[in-house]
Amino acid sequence: MLQIKNKIIIPDSELEISAIRSQGAGGQNVNKVATAIHLRFDIEASSLPTFYKQQLKKLNDRRITQEGVVVIKAQEHRSQDQNREEALQRLKQLILSAVELPEIRKPTKPTRSSQKKRLDNKTKRGQIKSIRRQVID
Repeated sequence: MLQIKNKIIIPDSELEISAIRSQGAGGQNVNKVATAIHLRFDIEASSLPTFYKQQLKKLNDRRITQEGVVVIKAQEHRSQDQNREEALQRLKQLILSAVELPEIRKPTKPTRSSQKKRLDNKTKRGQIKSIRRQVID
C-alpha cells in the first residue's frame, strides 16, 4: 500500500512492480542481479479520486505515457528493496506535485514615486537624444 494523504491510499494491486537488471557500469553485481525496479501505474484504472486523475493527465511529464500510464525506473541503490522504496516515493511525489495548486498572484500597483521616476527618466533620455540629432538649417 502507498499512502498519498490521510484518506488517499493506492493498493498494491494497482501497482505493477518488476525487477530488471540495472544499466551502466558495475561489474558482476550489475550483470547478475536484477536490482533495478520498473514501476508502472495506470492512472485511469486506479482508485484515485477523479480530481487527482485529471491533474495527473494534465501534467507534461515524460514519465507519463500517452495512454496514461506512469512509468518509473529506479536503479540508484544496490538493493532491490531500496530501489522499490525510491520508486514508490517518486510516484508519491509526482501525484502530490500534480495536485498542488499554484498560489494565485495578486497584481500590485506601482507606487506614485516609482511612476514619477520612470517618467522623469524617459524625459531625460528623450532630451539627450534630441541633443544628438542633426540641426537642419
